[in-house]
Amino acid sequence: MSTALVKQLRDMTGAGIMDCKRALDETGGDVQKAAEILRQQGMAKAEKKAGRTARMGLVDSYIHPGGRIGSMVELNCETDFVARTPDFQALAHDLAMQVAAMDPKFVHASEVTDEAREQGIAEYGDEKRFLEATVLMQQAFIKDPRRTMEDLVRDAVAKMGENIVVRRVVRFELGATVPDAQADEE
Repeated sequence: MSTALVKQLRDMTGAGIMDCKRALDETGGDVQKAAEILRQQGMAKAEKKAGRTARMGLVDSYIHPGGRIGSMVELNCETDFVARTPDFQALAHDLAMQVAAMDPKFVHASEVTDEAREQGIAEYGDEKRFLEATVLMQQAFIKDPRRTMEDLVRDAVAKMGENIVVRRVVRFELGATVPDAQADEE
């Protein structure tokens, strides 16, 4: 395989040089098929790392131009070294931007209560649409709607080689009512 193809695939996926070379050899030089193979391998690696402890990381924020909407995200990884990388920081910022834009009510589907699920199904028509609208990790990424936020995090795990966990998120909007604050206003 030519070094130009290996470099192109590496730039696309962030995978190692030898992994890119093997994937290109396997696909006869088809960059798109090689990228899909690397993505599948990355998903397998991500599943293996899911149980590892992630206590380092960072808190990132996003304030929408105009200052009326903002969000904060706590994104955890295994080491401080990874938390300081530009890729990890970009992931945190993309997550914060997603939260500001899409206003998810839950981070993971496992957080959805039975009562919220029933109300959501009634409101959205079915469970799949409800989860895609209200669960951050199941939402389509605002910069690339073909991918979910779960895909984005999983790809980052494969690229960075560490478990990455979206721990918590919060969204602020001027004038929005806050359930606990309503009593204070009265």
